[in-house]
Amino acid sequence: MIQLDDASGTVLLSTPRTAYALRLDVAAGTVRQVHWGAAVSLAEVSALPVPAWDGDSLAGRWDAAEELPVEGGLRYGVPAVEVRYADGTSACEPRLTGHEIHPGEEASELVLHFADAGRPLAWALHYRVRRDSDVLERWTVYRNTAPAGGDRVLLVRHGSAHWTLPVRPGYRLGAVGGNWSQEFLLERVELPRGETTLTSRRGHTGHQSNPWVQVDDGTATEDGGEVWSVALAASGSWRITVQRTPEGRCGVVCGAGHEGSELELAPGGELVTPIGCGLYSARGFGGSSRAWHAYVRGHVLPAGGELRPVLYNSWEATAFEVTEENQVALAERAARLGVELFVVDDGWFGSRDDDRAGLGDWEPHRRRFPRGLRPLADRVHALGMAFGLWVEPEMVNPDSALYRAHPDWVLHLPDRAASEQRHQLVLDFSRAEVADWASGWLDRTVRAYAVDFLKWDFNRSFSEAGSAGAGRDRRRVFTAHAEGFHRVLDRLRAAHPALRIESCSSGGGRVDLGVLARTDQVWPSDNTDAVDRLAIQHGFSQLYPAAVAGSWVTDSPNPLTGRVVPLRFRFHTAMAGVLGLGGDLARWSAAELQEAAALVAAYKRVRPLVQHGAQYRLGEPVGTGTSAVWYAAPDGGGGVLFQWRVGTRPRAVPPTLRLPGLDPAASYAVHDDSAPGDRVVTGRSLAAVGLPGDLPGGPFASRMVHLVRG
Repeated sequence: MIQLDDASGTVLLSTPRTAYALRLDVAAGTVRQVHWGAAVSLAEVSALPVPAWDGDSLAGRWDAAEELPVEGGLRYGVPAVEVRYADGTSACEPRLTGHEIHPGEEASELVLHFADAGRPLAWALHYRVRRDSDVLERWTVYRNTAPAGGDRVLLVRHGSAHWTLPVRPGYRLGAVGGNWSQEFLLERVELPRGETTLTSRRGHTGHQSNPWVQVDDGTATEDGGEVWSVALAASGSWRITVQRTPEGRCGVVCGAGHEGSELELAPGGELVTPIGCGLYSARGFGGSSRAWHAYVRGHVLPAGGELRPVLYNSWEATAFEVTEENQVALAERAARLGVELFVVDDGWFGSRDDDRAGLGDWEPHRRRFPRGLRPLADRVHALGMAFGLWVEPEMVNPDSALYRAHPDWVLHLPDRAASEQRHQLVLDFSRAEVADWASGWLDRTVRAYAVDFLKWDFNRSFSEAGSAGAGRDRRRVFTAHAEGFHRVLDRLRAAHPALRIESCSSGGGRVDLGVLARTDQVWPSDNTDAVDRLAIQHGFSQLYPAAVAGSWVTDSPNPLTGRVVPLRFRFHTAMAGVLGLGGDLARWSAAELQEAAALVAAYKRVRPLVQHGAQYRLGEPVGTGTSAVWYAAPDGGGGVLFQWRVGTRPRAVPPTLRLPGLDPAASYAVHDDSAPGDRVVTGRSLAAVGLPGDLPGGPFASRMVHLVRG
C-alpha cells in the first residue's frame, strides 16, 4: 500500500482504485504532491517530471502543491501552519528531517518529519491508507522542542492536512449549508479565484455548514466524472479553505479551530490534530458517496455492522409534561406497532418543568417520577423494547443546583456579560473535573436505570467563551471542549459496551466524522416535515450513510411547517434512513395505527438494504417533481426503491428508473406497495431499461418497491 523509490524520492500510497504520490525534496526542505487520482504504478509516477523549487518566482506557483504549506519564504497561498514565536515573528523555514513507513496487513502508515530551522517547533505528517478503502486519512502532530523553561510557541493555524488537486480547466465547489431546521442543503457553484472558506466559529460543528467539501471540474454528474472530496473529523470549531490560484491550481486546507482560536504549546508540549480525510472518485458524485458510506460503516462507526432499531421518541407527544403514567401508555402503543426502542425525551429530571431550569441536576423529577425511572425502564423492557433517555450533559441552567454550586464550571469570561441561549450556558468540558463529573453521573444513570440508548443533545453555541482553568490560553476551548466531549464518550462506551448513542445538536448542529467515531447515529434536523426532509437527506447522503440518519414519522399537520402530508408519504421518507416514530400515538386513529404497524413491519424487511446497501440517488428533490433513492444489496441479492412526487401528477410520461447493482443474469420478484400483484424481471432489464416511474395520484405520492432475487 505504501512504496518508496529512493532514486527519485517518490512515495506512492495505493488504494483499491486510486493513487496518491509525493516527492520528497530534502534540499528544498519540503514535500510536494505529484499525483492524486487514478491508480498508477510506482515506476510510472516516479518518472513524472517535477520542476525544481523556483526561488526567484514571484508567482508562488508551488504554494498549492506543498503537502503542508507554512507561512514563510516565497509562499503566498493559504498556510496550513502559522506560528507566533516569543519574539513576535512568524516566518517558518521548514526542513524535512526524516520519514518512516509502517506497513500492515489491513492498513499502512507513512510519517514525514519536519522542523523549523533554528526554532523550537517540529511537526510530523501522518498518512494512513487502508486495503479496502479509497479514503486516505491524514493528521499532523505539532511539538514544541524547546527545553524545560524555554519559550512557548503560539500556533495560529494548525492544519490537519493540505490537499492538492490536479490542474483542470475549471473547478466546481460542492458543499452543504443552511440553518436550524434547514441543514444539509446541497449547493454546487463555480469555484472563484481566491480563497473560499467554510467554517464554524461556534465551538461545535454547526448547522450553517458541515466540515467537508467536494471539488470537480464542473462536468461531473451523479453517475460519472472525477470528484475530489475532503472531510474533517472535528467536533468543535473548524475551518476548511479551498484556494484557486491565478495560475490555475487548486488546494484544500482543513483543520480544527477558526481564525483567532490560537493554541499555545509549552516546552515539550504536543498537539495531535483531528483526522482529515481525502477521497478521489472517477465514478461521479454517487460513486464518491458510496465510497464514503462504506468507509464510515467499516472504519468510523464503533458498531457499523449492526442494524439500527426502530425507535419511538415521546417529545412531540408530551413535551416537558412527561410522567411515568403517560410514558407507559405511549410505550404500550409503540410496542404494538413493532417499535424496538422507546426513548424518554426532555423533562424527566431535576426541576425541569420548562427550559428555564434543571439542566445539570440529573436526578429523576420527584413529582413526575416519584418512584424514580427504574419502574418505567422495567416496564419498557417487559414490553420487549430497549429503554432510552434524552440527556444534555454539556449544558447547565443558571437556575440549577449545579450552577449554584459551581458557577466557575461554565465557559465564560468573568468580565463579560453572559449571553444565554435557551436559558442555558455551556459547561467547560476542557476541564478534567467537569468531564469527570459528567462521566460519573452518566455512568450512574446508565447503571441505575438500565439505559440502553442515550439521545445526547447540545442546544446552544459558545459565546464569551473562555476557560477558567486554561490560564492565558482561554480560546483553546473552541477545540479543547470538543476533545473533552470525545473523551467522555470514549469512557462511557468503554464502561458500557452495549450502550448505543445518538448525537443531536438542536438537529444537525454536531454531525461529523469525529462524532460518528463515538456514536451510532445522528439526528440530521429538528425538521421532521417529510417533504423538507427529502432535501435534507439528499445533502446528508453526499457523505454520510443512511445507517446513521435518524428520521421520524411525526404528526400531520407537521408541528414545525404546518404541512399536511399522508402517513404513507411520511413513512416512506423516514424509511429511507433509520426509521423512528415521534408523533402523539394517543391521538392516532385506529386506521392510522394499523397502517403504521404494517409500514414498520415492511421497514424491518428492507432495513438491511437501507442501512447496509449501496445507495444510488435517482433525481434531486428540488421543489416539486419526482425523486427516488435505490439501495442495492452488496451481493446483488436485491434492493429497495423509494420514490416520491411532490405536486400533482404531470401529464408527461413518468421517468424510467434504471436500477444498478443487480445480477444481470438473475430474475427478481418486484413487490410494489403502490400496485397489487408481483412480477418478475431480470437484473439486466432493470439496469438497462428500468422500472416505470409512475406513482399514484395526489399532491404527495410515494411508493416502496422491494426486489428479491428468485
